[in-house]
Amino acid sequence: MNPMNLFATVPEDTLGFGQGASFVPKHVTDWLGLKKEEVARIAAVSPKSVRYDDFIPQPVRDRLEEIASICNMVAGIFIGDVNKTALWFKTKNPQLGDISPRDMVRLGRYDRLRKFIINAIIENGARPVPQAIRSNLND
Repeated sequence: MNPMNLFATVPEDTLGFGQGASFVPKHVTDWLGLKKEEVARIAAVSPKSVRYDDFIPQPVRDRLEEIASICNMVAGIFIGDVNKTALWFKTKNPQLGDISPRDMVRLGRYDRLRKFIINAIIENGARPVPQAIRSNLND
């Protein structure tokens, strides 16, 4: 196993969701267009408990951080192109059973999607492109 593939699972925050203490869960739901009920299903909590302030339930925060990571991995593959990344998430994909990646997330299949993306990165020898390299590509 290439050690770089191991670390490719923690991408840069290309989409601006924040990481760690600066993570903003609401940005993820807004970017993907997730409804409160969908977030509740994904996090296995009651829809009434879904909130995005300092009292966010830990399962909601955890799932949205995982989903943010998935989105940022794809953004890295598209060299930070937010529009192309958004289109990829909305487009039905025959390799995913003709379902869009966004719908996989909505249906709670985000872990399967994560594995699919990581396997594609490994098989193609691609990794999310680090910021320093992206900056040089734009020069």
